[in-house]
Amino acid sequence: MARRRRSKLPLVAVVLLVVGALGWLAGGWVSTGPLESQIEFDVGAGAGLSVLSDDLETQGAIRSATLFKLRASLLGGGTEVRKGSFLIPKGASEATILEILKGDKVIRRLITIPEGMPSIMVAERLMANKDLTGPVSTPGEGTVLPDSYDWQKGEPRAAVLKRMQAAMDKTLAELWAKRSPRTVAKTPQEALILASIVEKETGKPEERRMVAGLYSNRVRQGMLLQADPTIIYPITKGKPLGRRIRQSEIQAVNGYNTYTMVGLPNGPITNPGRASIAAVLDPAETEALFMVADGTGGHVFADTLEQHNANVAKWFALRKARGEL
Repeated sequence: MARRRRSKLPLVAVVLLVVGALGWLAGGWVSTGPLESQIEFDVGAGAGLSVLSDDLETQGAIRSATLFKLRASLLGGGTEVRKGSFLIPKGASEATILEILKGDKVIRRLITIPEGMPSIMVAERLMANKDLTGPVSTPGEGTVLPDSYDWQKGEPRAAVLKRMQAAMDKTLAELWAKRSPRTVAKTPQEALILASIVEKETGKPEERRMVAGLYSNRVRQGMLLQADPTIIYPITKGKPLGRRIRQSEIQAVNGYNTYTMVGLPNGPITNPGRASIAAVLDPAETEALFMVADGTGGHVFADTLEQHNANVAKWFALRKARGEL
């Protein structure tokens, strides 16, 4: 009795089905996605692909979370993603989306602390950022290094502040190790205090070392520093005064007013930048003891009181000509 020949069609059909399925999977992996416009996508710490897939589907970046997870596992070369925020472009394929989430193109969000911003305003700036979380107290004056700092959505404010303070500790240690014999600062804290005065007394970067030299001379000679910002600090904690200084405030006795005390204030009066700290630790070689504004944002320096009085007279004449007096 003749044997029946087994049909090979089922095997061929299976092969075609498998090939078709793989082609379908691969095609869905690289084809244009459904996203209608660019979105910002956030990946939290420890977030797995399962949760991210659901979020991507919810935001319309992919058609199916289940299929995306399957394709990512088979075709994605690993599913480890980075923490951060990413921009996913319109129509991005699933392959492109995973590549973005695994890559290093994290959106950089920066919070900037300008040179000379007092700590009370640093805390206010952190609290005003609604994408950060948790409370933050006003840091110690002079403990924050003015700079721009990265942050991520949902990050605790205290963590961002900690980075700012760590940057100051590192910078101060580096600069202190390279200090010049000309500095009058006996400790890193004294350097911070004097640098905070220099920071508030000049808006011109090229003047910093000269201003530092002038105040260093006054410290050496036991003269009153007579720095106006030290009058203001106890009143506003470093915020702008918004008016002229009163005579009673000039005469006030406290731990900061350098019109009524010899030597450095009890502490910094703002957060000085790196350049001001460096200036105090390597001040200009000068005999200057006096300075007065020159009308351009800078100062005219003088070695003697006689020279200074002449410079002050010129300054008042200039202000009168401008109609300011």
